[in-house]
Amino acid sequence: MKTEVKIHFLGAAGTVTGSKFVIATPTLNIMVDCGMFQGVKQLRQLNWEPLPFDVSDIDVVLLTHGHLDHVGYLPRLVKAGFEKQIIGTAPTLAVAKIILLDSAKIHEEDAERANKEGYSSHMPALPFYTMEEAKRCIALFSPEPKDEWITLSENISCRFRYNGHIIGATFIELDIFGKRFVFSGDVGRPDDLLLFGPKRPQKADFLFLESTYGDRHHPIEDLEAFFVELINKTIQQQGKLIIPSFAVERAQMLAYLLWKLYKKNKIPNIDIVIDSPMGSNVLDLFQRFPNWHKLPKEQYAEMRRHLKIVKDYSETWKTIDDARPKIVIAGSGMVTGGRVLTYLKQLIDEPHTTVLLVGYMAEGTRGRYLLEGVDEIKFYGKYYPVRAKIMHLQSLSAHADQLELLGWLSAIEKPPTHVFLVHGEPGATDALRVKLKDEFQWEAIIPRLYEVFTLSWES
Repeated sequence: MKTEVKIHFLGAAGTVTGSKFVIATPTLNIMVDCGMFQGVKQLRQLNWEPLPFDVSDIDVVLLTHGHLDHVGYLPRLVKAGFEKQIIGTAPTLAVAKIILLDSAKIHEEDAERANKEGYSSHMPALPFYTMEEAKRCIALFSPEPKDEWITLSENISCRFRYNGHIIGATFIELDIFGKRFVFSGDVGRPDDLLLFGPKRPQKADFLFLESTYGDRHHPIEDLEAFFVELINKTIQQQGKLIIPSFAVERAQMLAYLLWKLYKKNKIPNIDIVIDSPMGSNVLDLFQRFPNWHKLPKEQYAEMRRHLKIVKDYSETWKTIDDARPKIVIAGSGMVTGGRVLTYLKQLIDEPHTTVLLVGYMAEGTRGRYLLEGVDEIKFYGKYYPVRAKIMHLQSLSAHADQLELLGWLSAIEKPPTHVFLVHGEPGATDALRVKLKDEFQWEAIIPRLYEVFTLSWES
């Protein structure tokens, strides 16, 4: 009997954001990830357009992990009529709940501010989704364990495999009418400070592989020496070190790294401020899910006591007004929103402020603009001069680089029938395509946004 499956690339095709894929099978339509687009305006506008796939025909959503570019469209999906299961590991769904509620609050506040100050071209400005819509989506969450096969229908099953990257993250294996589909999600790094190395797939007939850093190797940097020098200089200049950070995993990794330096007496007892309600909530998940990370319970408790965790927005202003030198870790990582904007509005024009960008900065984000050396930056409709020192640290990335991606693939026993490269900007994706050809003799396909591929075989 001939089996035919259609793959709909609804996001993360030709770009690094908006991960959404639909596998349309003879018996079940499966969505893998449901992320929102971030970055340049052209991409962000896609979030407001209806999906080119009937939402009512989707039978289940599977999530690789809880980052916004993999879960941020879920409330819109539910608003459009989806009302079935959203499945992921327990920590992934816990992360997604935190991120969606935080994101909904930001959407509501941004719309309210835009209407009040009149800087939006839309009147009235509307939130992308509301808190109530996020809660409706969260009510559909259904946690499943890692490493166990779950039956979705008579001829289709799936399992979630540990993938590093962030707490709860997995790659997804789907067995569909006798063929193995592997969705990499975001592949973590083998030597992560907090997380175990990712598991590796051994079989893949059809592989959907991320390519975020498909064109480069992460530099080998002496992180301890880097931070010791930077923090001592910050103290000498009576300045502020602002670190825009992803609230999930990156903020916790930075906090752990800085706490270890203090414990080794390599830096003085400078205030380390975590100003991200979401980051604080995710930190709690490290205590809730101890089997998903390396951090011992005792060290977690001691580190937590050492940090100054800001919860109320009034504390943000007290932190800014306090003239003493300090380290502030605040969301969001690409400077697209969140508490870090308040700090930068007030401090980015100060020469003794240092802004340390860590990890990937997508095209069109404020983080990328700062990285490229802009003279002024726009917050909430107004421009601010950039006099702060802008620095970049790449080795803390939670994404595997090209060499690590090749290592992740090395356990696959037989060449896949098709390899699709997703979740990357064009240069990175094409570089990985060439590398796969050179190293494994695999021919890879780079799908375009909204492209549909038909896969067929005898089953």
